[in-house]
Amino acid sequence: MAQSEPGPTRNWGSPGLWLGCMLAAIGIIAGLAITDAIGKYTAMLLLLIPAGLMFPLAKSSKQKNTACGGNSAAQKRYTRRVAIFTSAYLASFALMTFLQEAGEVAYALRVVLALLPGLAILGVLWAVGRLILEESDEFLRMLTVRQSLIATGLALSAASIWGFLQAGDIAPPVDLYWVTIIWFLGLGVGAIVNRVQFGTWGAV
Repeated sequence: MAQSEPGPTRNWGSPGLWLGCMLAAIGIIAGLAITDAIGKYTAMLLLLIPAGLMFPLAKSSKQKNTACGGNSAAQKRYTRRVAIFTSAYLASFALMTFLQEAGEVAYALRVVLALLPGLAILGVLWAVGRLILEESDEFLRMLTVRQSLIATGLALSAASIWGFLQAGDIAPPVDLYWVTIIWFLGLGVGAIVNRVQFGTWGAV
C-alpha cells in the first residue's frame, strides 16, 4: 500500500513571513507618526522592531540565494555596507532626538545632527547601486534592478499624488524623508513581485 505524501509544512523562517511582518510593522509606525499619534522619539524606538526583523530575513534570503547560485562576494559586501549605514542611521537619529529633547541646541550643531541621518540613508542607497554594478550573476542583477524600479515607481507615485492633494488643501504636509521610506517599502514589494514571477526574492 503506497504511503501518502506528507502535507506541506509551514516554514516559520521563510523570507515571506519575515518580510510581511517587517512591512506591517513599518506601515503601522509610519501611520502613527504621520497622524502625530506618537512622537519622533517613540517612532525611532519602534523602528528598532522592523530593523530586528531584517536580520532573520537577510539570513533566510542568503540561504535561498545560495541554493540558486547566489551568495556572491558582491552580496556579502552589500550586506556589510547596509549593516554599517543602518547602524549609523539609527545612532545619528537617536543622538539628534535625544539632544533636541534635552534642551536648546546650537544652530550649527542642529545642522550637523540633521545631516547625519540623511547621509547614512544615502549610504544605503549607494550600497544598492554598488550591488547592481558588482553583482556578476545576471539573473540576480536583473532582480535587483526590478526591485529598484518598482520601489522608485511607488515612491514617485506616492509623492506626486500626495503633492497634488496637498496643493489642493486636501492633505496635510508631510516631511520629505517619507519618500525615501516609501522607496524602501517598495523594495519589499519588488521582492514579493520577484518571488511571484520568478520564484526567488532576489539579492536585496
